[in-house]
Amino acid sequence: MGISLAKSMDKCAHLPRAALCLASLTLLAGCNAAYRSTPQESQGPDPSPPTSAPPTAGQGGSVTVSPQYVALAPGQKVQFTATESGGGQTEWLVEGVQGGNAGTGTVSGSGNYTAPATVAQSENLTVTVALTGSATQDYATAVVSIIAPATVTCPFELGNPLVARYSLYLPAPGKMAVQFGKTTGYGLTTWQVPTPTADGGETQIYVAGMQGQTPYHMRAQVTLANGATYNDTDHTCTTDAPPATSAVNVTTPSGGTPQPGIEMWNTIQPANDSQVFATDLSGNVIWTYSYSHSSNDYIQGIQLLPNGNLLMVISYLSSITTGLSPSLINEVREIDLAGNTVNSLTVATLNQKLAAENFHDAEGNVYKLGSFHHDVLHLPNGHLVLLGTYQRAFSNLAGTTGATEVIGDVIVDVDQNFNPDWVWNTFDHLDINRRPMNWPDWTHSNGMLYSSDDHNLLLSMRHQNWIIKINFLDGTGSGAVMWRLGEGGDFKLVNRTDPTDWFYAQHGMNYFTPNTTGVFRLGLMDNGNDRMFPPRAVYCKPYSPVSLQCYSTMPVLEMNETSMTATMITHYVPPPSYFSFFGGNAELMANNDMEVNFCATPSGAIVQELSPDGSQVVWQGATPGADQYHAYRMPSLYPGVQW
Repeated sequence: MGISLAKSMDKCAHLPRAALCLASLTLLAGCNAAYRSTPQESQGPDPSPPTSAPPTAGQGGSVTVSPQYVALAPGQKVQFTATESGGGQTEWLVEGVQGGNAGTGTVSGSGNYTAPATVAQSENLTVTVALTGSATQDYATAVVSIIAPATVTCPFELGNPLVARYSLYLPAPGKMAVQFGKTTGYGLTTWQVPTPTADGGETQIYVAGMQGQTPYHMRAQVTLANGATYNDTDHTCTTDAPPATSAVNVTTPSGGTPQPGIEMWNTIQPANDSQVFATDLSGNVIWTYSYSHSSNDYIQGIQLLPNGNLLMVISYLSSITTGLSPSLINEVREIDLAGNTVNSLTVATLNQKLAAENFHDAEGNVYKLGSFHHDVLHLPNGHLVLLGTYQRAFSNLAGTTGATEVIGDVIVDVDQNFNPDWVWNTFDHLDINRRPMNWPDWTHSNGMLYSSDDHNLLLSMRHQNWIIKINFLDGTGSGAVMWRLGEGGDFKLVNRTDPTDWFYAQHGMNYFTPNTTGVFRLGLMDNGNDRMFPPRAVYCKPYSPVSLQCYSTMPVLEMNETSMTATMITHYVPPPSYFSFFGGNAELMANNDMEVNFCATPSGAIVQELSPDGSQVVWQGATPGADQYHAYRMPSLYPGVQW
C-alpha cells in the first residue's frame, strides 16, 4: 500500500530532523528539499555553481539499495537493486513521490529508473526504496546525478584554429577529462580538471592537440567524488587551418623507437606570428600560439606550468643594443591553451616595484632592468625567477679608454603577486675584467636551473663560457657564487682535453639526473664559438663560418661538488655541418634517450633524439631555413598526461 504525501509530511514534521532527514536522507519530499542541489538559471558559458551541497545516499533498518550513486544523461536508465532482510514488500519513490513523474524521472516497482527526458541544467535527484508500512524506519536512498549534454565551442567560434572549449555543468563535485580523436575510438585525452567549487559547477577544458582542417570527435569522462562515473555524448568539431609555421621534416631511422609525446618548437628566425608551435612526432602541427608583436619581439623559455597554462618570456634577446623601442612587449606572460593571456608582468611594472621597495646594487644604484630575456623559472613555492639585462657605466677599464656601457645580468625572485623578493646581479659578484667574447655584452646569461635539493640556482653565462652556482636558498641566500664550471673555472675536467672539450658559448642546460646537488649530471648545447685550443688559442670567433675549429657538441658532465671534478660521461660530436653558433638545448627524456637541438646550422635547426650512449639517432626533426631557439619533447599539452 502506498504512502500518501500528506502522511509523509506529517511523519516528517513529528520526527526529529536528525533522526529522519539526516538518517533517511531524502526519503520524503518534505525532508528532501534542503538536500537537493538547487538548479541555477543558465547564464551562457559560465552559469553559477550549485548553491548547496549535493545529497548523500543513506540507509536505515532492513533495506539496502545498489548502486548508491549513479550519473546519467537525460533519458538514460539504470536498474537499482534493493534487498530487505525481512522479506517484506517495498515501494520506490523519486524525490518522495511514489513512482516519480516526468519532471524527476520515473521508477518501476522493480527499481528500473528512467531519467527525465530533458533537464534545464544538470541536477541531483534521490531514488528511495522503502518497506511498505515502515517507510521511516526501513529504507535506502540512492543519489542520481542527471548531467545535461555539454556545450562545445568549436575552433571557428573560439577564435583559435586548433583548440575547442568543452563545458559541462556538474551538479556534484568531481573531475572531468575529455577524450578526443579523429574517430569515436578517440585515442587522446586531456588532463582531469576538478569542478570549480566543492559543490560542482560549470567545468571547462580546452581541447588541444588536433591537426588542422580535420573533423574531430570528443566526449567528456566524468568521475564524481561520490564514485559515480559518466561518459557524455559524442560531439564533433572541425578544426581550421593553422597559421604559417616552420616546416618540420621528420625522419625515424629503421628500428628506432622514439620517446612518445609531442615536440614543442620555439622559432627564433625567421620571425613570424607563430613563434611557438607543437607537432606530433610525424611533424604534423597540432598547436600554435600567435600574438601581435614587433619585429624585435621573440618568445623565449616557453614551458608548461602545473596549472596547465604556458609560461614564456617575450622580449628582445640580450645584446649590445642599448636603446630598445618602446613598442617592445618586454614581459613575462602566462597564457592558456587557447592563447588567452592569463597573467603578465612587464619590465616597466617590475622596475616600478623595485624602486618602490628600494632594491639596489652594492653601489647603491636602484635597479632598473633593460629587458627580460632568454628564460624564466617557475618555483615550487609559486614564485618566478626572472632574468633581465642590467647596465652599468665604467671608466677606463683595463684594455679600454673612456666610458664603457657594460651590459650584465640581474636575477629577480618575485612572489605570486609579482612583488620582488630577492635580487642578484653579475656586477656585484664577478670580475668585470674577465671578458672572453662579445664585450661589452659582458655576461649574456641565457638559462637558469633551480635545484630542488639545495634550493640554489645555476646560471648559464654564454659570454663567460661558464655555468655558475648561486647561493639562493629560495630567496634567503647571500647571492655568493658557490662555484664556476667551465674553462678557467673551479672544476677539473676528467676524461677529455682541457681547454678544448669544455663547453663554449653554451645554451639550454638541463639536469640529467633526478638529484641536483652533490654528484649529479648536466647536459647542454656546446655551441662552440670562442672554443679554446692548446696553447689557449681561439680560432672560432663569433659569427665565424663552419670549419674544423667551429663545431658544436652535446656534452653530458657528471659534477662532483666534493672532489670538484667534471667527468665527461657522454660527448656527442656530430659533423661540422651541424655547427650552430647560437641557441639550442639538450634534455634527458623519460626513456633515457637524449634530445639535442642544433638551433642554427647553415641549413636551419636539426633536432635529434639519441640513444642513451649517443651512438644512434632514434628520431630527427629538421626545420629547413628556420632556427629553433629551443625544442622540447613533451609528454603532451597537459600536465601529467602521456600521449
